[in-house]
Amino acid sequence: MSNYNSEHKIVLDKLLLDYPYVRPGKMFGYPAYYVVKKLAICLYEQGVGVKLPEQTVTKLLESDSNIIPFQSLGKLKMREWIQINLDDSKNYIQYMDIFEESIVTYWRCRRSETNPIIPIRINSSYCVEI
Repeated sequence: MSNYNSEHKIVLDKLLLDYPYVRPGKMFGYPAYYVVKKLAICLYEQGVGVKLPEQTVTKLLESDSNIIPFQSLGKLKMREWIQINLDDSKNYIQYMDIFEESIVTYWRCRRSETNPIIPIRINSSYCVEI
């Protein structure tokens, strides 16, 4: 059985599952969150893995001591992935901007009459196609 913090899952479900196109799933037996069919966020051991653009990963690794390179199943570090390690699950709300960046990496905003958009979050500049 996969080892992960079940409290992290409860908090992430509340934070992520109301977003358009975000669906729960599994990654190597661990809970995960997919944007349409692309893996974006996953629980792994005692942290949360997040897929992001490579330059964002580099910046976060240099600036946040709670963030380490993501390495699943003992494999090499993944250049577009980070792992956020927090003891208190409720503190993952402080990383919503990072989760949102992962989500919108797959959905770009394009305004047109035939292609309406909806905001991902109230007071957010992010949007997705519908």
